[in-house]
This record gives sequence, structure tokens and C-alpha cells, in this order.
Amino acid sequence: MVSRTLFFALWPDDRQRDRLRDFITPVARLVEGRMLERRDWHVTLVYIGDVDERYIAEIQAGARAIQLEPFRLRLDRLEFWPRPKIAALVPLSVPPELDKLVEDLKGVVFAAGNEPADRVYRPHITVVRNARAFETQRLSQASVTEWAGFELMESIPDRGGRIYRPIVNDF
Repeated sequence: MVSRTLFFALWPDDRQRDRLRDFITPVARLVEGRMLERRDWHVTLVYIGDVDERYIAEIQAGARAIQLEPFRLRLDRLEFWPRPKIAALVPLSVPPELDKLVEDLKGVVFAAGNEPADRVYRPHITVVRNARAFETQRLSQASVTEWAGFELMESIPDRGGRIYRPIVNDF
């Protein structure tokens, strides 16, 4: 049995990464810790965990059936999250279309035999790991990203961390 560590995510394209860089870099420099590589920025939707490779096609088929309403995500503050010790770029509110997408994806994960985590969904982009505590920083200007798709991602162990790679999808 070969298993892979999977999750669904909003995976920015190059244009979105360039726009995010303009917002993230100035505030991330104010935080002590290890800044994440730009190529790893993403918004996790649903963490699946270790999945037997035989079930990936079933998960992809379920995801293809989801009718995604395009939405905008307004990221406007940088918060310290003590448990994972990260600096996270977060929105003040979650668009209803994003909440619906997360619930639909949890249903796909459950139907494929996995139990998604039962916790309140908090969209964010991790920008600094091993961060030192700081007061929430409100950005002088919000980063607004538009989303009309999502990806099934693989988390791969790498020297001293993980790298993230989209699995070939057609949803």
C-alpha cells in the first residue's frame, strides 16, 4: 500500500503570488521566524491526511462534481497563532461561497472513507513558521484575491520541512 499526504487548497497562480508578495513581504519582515517560500503560499481548504493511492481517483471524481461559485477572499491582517507558532495572513470574514466549498469538500473526503477534522474553518496563508508572539497587525491595504478553482495537493517531506505540489486535476 502506497499512501500520500493530501489536502485541498486554493493554490495561487503566478499573478496572484506577485500580488500577495506585495502585501505579505513588508509585514512578514516584522515577524521573527522562518518566512515560507513564496512557492508554498496557499489557503488550505480541507486537510485529508495520508490516503492510500488507490482512493485518489475517487476523491478527484467527487471534487469534479462540486459546483464552485467564484468568490473573493479579502486578507487584511496578520495574526500570531500560538499552537503551531505561525504568522498567518487572515481575513476578517469568510465569504459564504468559501464556507460552502469547504463543506462540499469535507463531504467528498468523508464519502471516500476519510474523516475530515471537525473544527471551525479559518482560512489563512501561513507566511512565517516558528514565529515569535506578536500583536495582530492590520494591513494598511487588504489583499483581495479572486478564486474560481481549487486544487488537490500533495504534501511531500523535504529536508527540514515539506514541499507542496498540485496533483494533476481537472476541476
